[in-house]
Amino acid sequence: MKGIILIKYGELTTKKDNRKYFINLLCNNIEEKLKSFDVVITKEHSRMYVQYDKTFEKDIIRELKTTFGIHAFSIVYRVETDTDLICKEVLKKFKEEKFKTFKVETKRRDKTFEIFSIDFNKIVASYILKNSSDIYVDVHNPEAYINIEINKDYTYFYFNEIKGLGGYPVSVQGKGLLMLSGGIDSPVAGYLALKRGVKIEAIYFEALPHTSLDAREKVITLAKKLSNYSGGIKLHIVPITKLQEEIYQKIDGSYMITILRRMMYRISEKIARKNKNLILINGESIGQVASQTLTSMNVINEVVDIPVIRPVACFDKLEIIDIAKRIDTYETSILPYEDCCTIFVPKHPVINPHKEKCEEFEKLIDYEKLISDAIDNTITINVNNEEEFSGLL
Repeated sequence: MKGIILIKYGELTTKKDNRKYFINLLCNNIEEKLKSFDVVITKEHSRMYVQYDKTFEKDIIRELKTTFGIHAFSIVYRVETDTDLICKEVLKKFKEEKFKTFKVETKRRDKTFEIFSIDFNKIVASYILKNSSDIYVDVHNPEAYINIEINKDYTYFYFNEIKGLGGYPVSVQGKGLLMLSGGIDSPVAGYLALKRGVKIEAIYFEALPHTSLDAREKVITLAKKLSNYSGGIKLHIVPITKLQEEIYQKIDGSYMITILRRMMYRISEKIARKNKNLILINGESIGQVASQTLTSMNVINEVVDIPVIRPVACFDKLEIIDIAKRIDTYETSILPYEDCCTIFVPKHPVINPHKEKCEEFEKLIDYEKLISDAIDNTITINVNNEEEFSGLL
């Protein structure tokens, strides 16, 4: 048995000259997500229709709920554009849904249809009331909106909408490299970047044996959860044990985190440019820790030329946690496995570092060779391909 889902674009309708490009990309993303369900997609200027096998309805709804660029979608029913037929079919489906209160909203997309929308609302509502019991009109807070869209040959009707994620279709803005730790903030930053149409790759820094394979598995799991929204993520696992040990042994404790972050940024920029990522993305939130004061961000940021985007910079921790719970990364993020930023932590890290001091400390280590070695030994996997990472855990 076949069903139809109506997809509304929302923000994409504001794109004017670029609208067609955005809609085509959204269509491609939906086709990729639903490729195993044998769907047929029809595009229009302001909406999209997906014809599908109702056997897979729950699976298809789940996939659409995690697709950026969709404002809302609904299961719709199609009937010939005939007033009597419309009334009968609306009543039949309405009774199946078992709503008690309703409001009818009609849109005449075919302006040659002889009945105005407001009058058609009254005709359908009257028919439902006349042929039902214990059902009432409620124009202010109905259980169900009966939405009717009248076209020349066919009319579609549907009940309440399912809210989509909104935003832009993933990839419309190009690629960015997410600095993914095992914490709460960076997965949320990745999710918010995806929402603005940025296709993400991820980079994870590890320092075996000081960090564990459990910490690596945690990050792979987080990347897989983000891939539910993006259709696949490439993860670069960078070994920085030697680099971190050199920093620990030779650099003043208060500056260790600042110097480590400067090294991470340098590595990230090189890997980003190699893989055609246009920006770096991270989960820094202003003032949350010592390396996230404005002074620290400025001193750390100055070692790279690539733009750095901080989607959660102005969020407080509770706001970030709320999003992490909603996107199902929170419980993974709080697993007690340390990452490289939580080992060798000094008691009093500098809050307002000086660029000149950083440069003096960095002369104590051959960081260019250490960075080169780390990049040469980086492991890159597709987190959606279990064969690629099964031997890494």
